[in-house]
Amino acid sequence: MKILVLNSGSSSIKFQLFEMNEKISLACGIIEQIGEQESYAKIEFGDKKIEKKEVISNHKYGLKLMSILLIESFIIKNLDELGAIGHRVVHGGEKFSKPVLINGEVIEEIEKLIPLAPLHNPANLDGIKVTMEQSPNVPQVAVFDTAFHATIPSYAYMYALPYDTYVHDGVRRYGFHGTSHHFVLKEASKYLVKEKINAITLHLGNGASMAAIKDGKCIDTTMGLTPLEGLIMGTRSGDLDPAILFYLARKNGFNIDDLDKLLNKNSGLKGICGNNDMREVEKMAKKGDAKAQLALNMFSYRIKKYIGSYNAVIGKLDCIVFTGGIGENDIDTRVRCCEDLEHLGIELDLIKNNQRAKEIIDISSKKSKVKVFVIPTNEELEIAEQTNSLLGT
Repeated sequence: MKILVLNSGSSSIKFQLFEMNEKISLACGIIEQIGEQESYAKIEFGDKKIEKKEVISNHKYGLKLMSILLIESFIIKNLDELGAIGHRVVHGGEKFSKPVLINGEVIEEIEKLIPLAPLHNPANLDGIKVTMEQSPNVPQVAVFDTAFHATIPSYAYMYALPYDTYVHDGVRRYGFHGTSHHFVLKEASKYLVKEKINAITLHLGNGASMAAIKDGKCIDTTMGLTPLEGLIMGTRSGDLDPAILFYLARKNGFNIDDLDKLLNKNSGLKGICGNNDMREVEKMAKKGDAKAQLALNMFSYRIKKYIGSYNAVIGKLDCIVFTGGIGENDIDTRVRCCEDLEHLGIELDLIKNNQRAKEIIDISSKKSKVKVFVIPTNEELEIAEQTNSLLGT
């Protein structure tokens, strides 16, 4: 059973092909800079790779090129060999709380959700429509980033705004990175040999979010209506006083687009010290850059505040999980985030923490009452597994 996983973005298509009997990746690739002169396509399989540099005018041609690369790799003869295609869809709103087999009605519902994810859902739909046209006999499944957070209770997902903004405008907390949080939760549960664990999962990358999990279900998450809320990120501000926007608009004449760009593109680590790459920020801090040190302290302080608040609503914690590019690879960030949390039963083993995580590692000390794990995420495999499970194969 071969399942192709697609992540169709506005200017790129990421894909990975899995053999589900053994849960192994046969090939992965990317179609990059669609619509630009410098566009290219690449596939890697085993220790080999194929690259094609040519003008890729649109998603339709990009997906055609993807099938050519898969065939040239001798992995499949054509896309009709596939057991299914699993699509990453960013926003499922309240309509979709689990994976669904895609049909015309599902496409219409995803289109209705475009106002909630104007940058992502249209691109996700491009991938869906083109592959359905090119491979009409292959089952197509949508897996939603928001679905994992569907178990959050109303008192946690509602905002204290007029109730009509929820009823008529869909304003509520939805959460994102759900596929990643779900994957590492399952891995932690396997490791602890416990089905319904209490955990705090941290997906830390250029975009960052946390999830509070009680008895194996998500009960809260840091991102909200959009991915802007919550933690300090590479270029996003995270939580702030909303009246700051009114102040800046009145004082500097900022319009909605100015404020959008300010909060989403020019804030976070970049806004504080001028760089949104955590590796570079840490280099700057070690050289004595005060703004870089401030950015690091702000980043970890925000995370520690959420660890404390989530610990309060979850109760007795089984584990904390670090994942994502920063969470998996940044030793110093993990130390800063767990520093002085011994009163919550959280304590790192600094020697274990120096390991690089190719698979799950336990970095907690022997005295720690809460396990601290580093688990490499695999959102593509999670999408493939959910697609496989839905089809009952």
